[in-house]
Amino acid sequence: MHVYMKRIGSFRIILVSASLVTGALFFIFSTSSNQVEFSTQVKPLFNKKCISCHGGVKKQGGFSVLFRDEALAKTKSGKYAIVPGDADNSEMIRRLTLDDPEERMPYQHPALSKDEIRLLTRWIDQGAKWTDHWAYIPVKKQVVPSVNSVFGASGENWVRNDIDRFIFHKMKEVDLAPSKEAAPEILARRLALDLTGLPAKQSLRDAYLKNPGGKAYESLVDSLLAEPSYGERWASMWMDVARYADSRGYEADQGRVIWQYRDWLIRAYNEDKPYSQFLIEQIAGDLLPGASDEQLIATAFHRNTTSNNEGGTDNEEFRVSSVLDRVNTTWEGIMGTSFACAQCHSHPYDPFRHEDYYKFMAFFNNAQDEDGWEDYPLLRHFDSASTLKLQLVQNWLEQHESKQDVKDHMMFVKAWANSIEANTAETPFNGSVTVINLNLRKNATTKLKSVDLNSKDELTMRFSAAPGQGSMSFRMDSANGPLLATIRFTEPDKWVMQSFPLKNASGVHDLYLKYENPSIKSMDDNGISVDWFHFGKSLPGKGKAGYKEFEKTYWDLVKMDVPTTPIMLEYPAGMSRKTFVFDRGNWLVKGAEVKPAVPASMNKFPAGAPSNRLGLAQWLTSRDNPLTARTMVNRIWEQVFGKGLVETLEDMGSQGAVPLHPELLDHLSYQFMYEFNWSVKKLLKEIVMSATYRQDSKISRENDIDPDNNYFSRSSRIRLSAEQMRDQALMVSGLLSNKMYGPSVMPYQPEGLWANPWSGEYWSNSTGEDQYRRALYTYLKRTAPYPSMISFDGTARSSCTPRRIRTNTPLQALVTLNDSAFLVMARNFAYTVQKQPGSPQSKIRYAYEAALGHEPAPRALQAMEALYQTALNRYKADTESTCGVIGEMGKNTSAENAAMVVVANAIFNLDEFVTRN
Repeated sequence: MHVYMKRIGSFRIILVSASLVTGALFFIFSTSSNQVEFSTQVKPLFNKKCISCHGGVKKQGGFSVLFRDEALAKTKSGKYAIVPGDADNSEMIRRLTLDDPEERMPYQHPALSKDEIRLLTRWIDQGAKWTDHWAYIPVKKQVVPSVNSVFGASGENWVRNDIDRFIFHKMKEVDLAPSKEAAPEILARRLALDLTGLPAKQSLRDAYLKNPGGKAYESLVDSLLAEPSYGERWASMWMDVARYADSRGYEADQGRVIWQYRDWLIRAYNEDKPYSQFLIEQIAGDLLPGASDEQLIATAFHRNTTSNNEGGTDNEEFRVSSVLDRVNTTWEGIMGTSFACAQCHSHPYDPFRHEDYYKFMAFFNNAQDEDGWEDYPLLRHFDSASTLKLQLVQNWLEQHESKQDVKDHMMFVKAWANSIEANTAETPFNGSVTVINLNLRKNATTKLKSVDLNSKDELTMRFSAAPGQGSMSFRMDSANGPLLATIRFTEPDKWVMQSFPLKNASGVHDLYLKYENPSIKSMDDNGISVDWFHFGKSLPGKGKAGYKEFEKTYWDLVKMDVPTTPIMLEYPAGMSRKTFVFDRGNWLVKGAEVKPAVPASMNKFPAGAPSNRLGLAQWLTSRDNPLTARTMVNRIWEQVFGKGLVETLEDMGSQGAVPLHPELLDHLSYQFMYEFNWSVKKLLKEIVMSATYRQDSKISRENDIDPDNNYFSRSSRIRLSAEQMRDQALMVSGLLSNKMYGPSVMPYQPEGLWANPWSGEYWSNSTGEDQYRRALYTYLKRTAPYPSMISFDGTARSSCTPRRIRTNTPLQALVTLNDSAFLVMARNFAYTVQKQPGSPQSKIRYAYEAALGHEPAPRALQAMEALYQTALNRYKADTESTCGVIGEMGKNTSAENAAMVVVANAIFNLDEFVTRN
């Protein structure tokens, strides 16, 4: 009987393995079906056997199988490779069946099997119909499967919502049954870690465990979703997508003050901002009517790109690099599809043409940032008193000029918007252009290209001039063209901002600048350094009562030294950039000019939407967009279950993983858009309320035939993220600060970690509660991230990271056992434990339950007691080692405390502590 059961078990393993393959590929090589399906049968075969020579990269013989029009076109030989409805006259079929290795396809590769050739033959004879890949088909409402009695237990008794019906239906296909529900104390910890990234507060946990039946579970879910820590947990996830960091990257990697964006994320998640609006504000908040400061801060999403401030670098090269990064992040992070391939050639596997990439790039190419030293444009943050003055200025402007002029003046005050960075000037004669500014020496000349002078009568400059009688002239169109202005500089040797009148002009012109200063004796001495030029309108209402006060207030605000945040701003029409196709992706070799547009293979651009980032954001969040909702649902599922419904979060294209649960993915995506109105909290609640989520994580004899848990017949055991590892230990130890928002902090790390590369900046260890804030507030320097975070698969965020790959290395155990931060947490936890009444055994039991949420098993308790006793005996005999464990000689320096620190540290290193279950 035993041998027979083993054979039955082996047969089931083989059966499920076969189901995993054949179900995922939809019977690619099946010949039993009458109608051949392109996307699931033909397309995978093309991608595997043909497209490396006949696709977006190469089109050998003038034949490509990437797009239907290319596949059906005449080849270089003059023949048609595919003749719809006529396989016998299709050159492709003839070449697949030849014996001559010089002519037979695939060339210099194994021949296709007879079944594969028959499949392609039938497909052509049926008309060579071309269908879209599943991910590029708009989301549709799904039919929820019914659940029948299986394995003697009613499926309906197990089911709690529609998620379970889809999961149960799939389980039935491979003879699997769901696991029992996890114990309440396990669910309490699991829920809290998933929803808030922290163990549950004692009050919430006790209320649930007191009576876990009825509505108690849902009440716990609702309470956790309402916790402020919820926003911190999910902002941390999105910071990977947004490649958030506190530095700029590359060799210099100098600091960037952009923490206001992280705070915006936390608030957005806590207020459950609809995901559609969440995206619109990040992509195009500056283009929304009457954009608020919060909406401007949201656009820092695309200012998290790296920038290169090294001397000698080409600003335009790295500006373009940032724009390309924005394109790739938008596709990979928001739409879960690889698009970067199309930068150099048409996509090898998916229906995106080379030109599509640059049409999409055009949406981002008109942003005002220039890869400059100062990170312009910057939103300037005023205190409450200055904000009141700002409102008075706005009131005056609204009374005396048009809405557009009001907007222009206000954005100049708030962000020095629409200014021309001086280092974009042409390389001057007797001067230099650096990553910082424009420097002009004696009798220097340079040029500003394509300056919009329409309705402009005032020039404002930020500059530092040398002493003497320096002056600068501005002429239009040539060095001897009409004189626009001659400016004399009177405030030497300090950075100042001054405004000068301009003669009336119109149109867009190249401006020729000449700097002269007879006081400068040497041609090598610098005469003036310019940060930016702003061509604008003079203030309205001159001569009216109150104008002088208004003017002073306006310029006081413009010149005020205030904190800033890098944001996205769009150039106005007169300053807009042109976009060109880059030949083979080389930004120096420009091809045809293109206008903003989305790929024809995707949903149509919304009617009436503007051809800018706001229109793009509306296209992204359209319910017709096939990727946006699917990608977010897939990401949320991955965060909760450890793997996505499509495992490759970064690529749902034809080379990504094949979903085993496509109907469930579309069901949740449809709910997310239409029923939940893009509410992430409602989506999360739907998932965690399911019976699928509540299952026990133990592997049983029944479900071990699915070792990767593709069918979700049990809960997944997931190692906590780098941030959760630190946060959980801080909370359990009693050290965690509940302080929210504000600048990034620098918890303890040894000196020297910023020595290479070194940019003149130092890690300054935070003091007080800032040492113990949640991990998402930790300062992230891209070239030297916080070491313990990197050990647990945190990322340097030099680029968008749609998915962290979890690893399991010995270094991780060394971190939890030896890292100074974890030792400090273990000490504080041990001191708290020692204050509990009773024997060492009862204290250890308390420590275990406080850390893990349930009582220890007898064997675990015995092991901890043995560890405690061994440590105690050692430290009683070795005072120096005792002091080393405690970290100082003081009131806590005792062998008993040192031994309990060892136990606390061991608990922090338990597999059960570092995993969700």
